[in-house]
Amino acid sequence: MPAPLFRIADGLERLSDPVLSTLARIVFAAVLLRYYWASGLTKLGDGITGILSPSVGGYAQIFPRAMEAVGFNTGEMSWLHWAVVVAGTLAEFILPLLIVVGLLTRLAALGMIGFVVMQSLTDVVGHGADAATIGAWFDRASGALILDQRAFWVLALLVLVFKGAGPLSLDRLWFRNAPWVRPVFRQRGPERRLVLPSRWGTSWPR
Repeated sequence: MPAPLFRIADGLERLSDPVLSTLARIVFAAVLLRYYWASGLTKLGDGITGILSPSVGGYAQIFPRAMEAVGFNTGEMSWLHWAVVVAGTLAEFILPLLIVVGLLTRLAALGMIGFVVMQSLTDVVGHGADAATIGAWFDRASGALILDQRAFWVLALLVLVFKGAGPLSLDRLWFRNAPWVRPVFRQRGPERRLVLPSRWGTSWPR
């Protein structure tokens, strides 16, 4: 590779982690933050303790068939149903916020991936999403909600899982000096080695 192209490629490689991580969080905030918060608000009951007394809509969104079976009477739902609805509602508020501010970002992104998967399964199995909503890969259409749009949601979240929150984050501010945050690279002879913290007790070439 010619030297100028090599320098450009090397510069892009150095910028890839901070740029991709930051852009992934910005896009998440722009596209999905208010979407999930609005969804969470529909699940809240009345009053200041509404998070602990989910609305009829909250149960119906997550357990549509079970709610239909009991005539949409939340009093007939079990404590397990209640716990799942409360946990799902909390997740819709907390996980997006953690991602946007960049705190515990990898764990929050993993949690959001799990949430998107369960949300999609509920749409398909519980709500009976039609073929146009489900979509398909490797076809000519690109606007289906589940297999098209949500695939890109998961892709953005995977960037955060593998690369972290980036420099403009609470993770970097609070944990930057922790030994497990950033592995140390050391030059040893002809090869560059990745030296992990002592508790892992190993290293390998990179």
